Amino acid sequence: MRRRSILYIANFLVPIMFFFCLDLASFLISDSGGEKLSFKVTVLLAVTVMQLLLNEILPSSSDRIPLIAVYCIGMFGLMMLSLLETILVMYLMEKDAASQDNEAEMKKWTHCACVCDVSADEPPSELLSLAREGNSSQLTDESNALEKVSDELREMEKTLVLILNSRKEDGKPGYWTRVTKTINKVFFIFYVTVASLFLVVIFSKWNHASDE
Repeated sequence: MRRRSILYIANFLVPIMFFFCLDLASFLISDSGGEKLSFKVTVLLAVTVMQLLLNEILPSSSDRIPLIAVYCIGMFGLMMLSLLETILVMYLMEKDAASQDNEAEMKKWTHCACVCDVSADEPPSELLSLAREGNSSQLTDESNALEKVSDELREMEKTLVLILNSRKEDGKPGYWTRVTKTINKVFFIFYVTVASLFLVVIFSKWNHASDE
């Protein structure tokens, strides 16, 4: 008597392969949100359900681990590594976002301090009071000085706003963001390579066992 392998292939091996393809497709999802993490967890839970079904299908009196169970455990391990990599990448991106927020706060406080220092040197209210109390020549000089100070303040404010906007729009990504991109590329190549070798070994053993 021989078992019909087509039932295991259609009911178990092919669905696991579909879940693996979905896990590969999840690398196209952006790491900025939590959609990628939740998607990978869902796929991992689906594979866990398939493992529970496998325990009911396989006989419990086997002396060694069946090849189909090794296949399931290997795919589950690869998907778990993918999930851990996603968690690491999201942690590094959150760290980079926090550092960028701190830099933005420092720039904001520096901008406010510069404006306050310049305006404190010659307050407009004091200049107006002195101009009203003085003679006409002093009034003209003080009014001209007031206009120059106000023009300088406006130019400085416009310059600082343009600098901040240009840095926000044309600025390079943070250090940890660049690191996460490198990690994603390296891990994707590693993930595909290991999965391909694992599948080749499993199916070669499967064919060898079926020939015997």
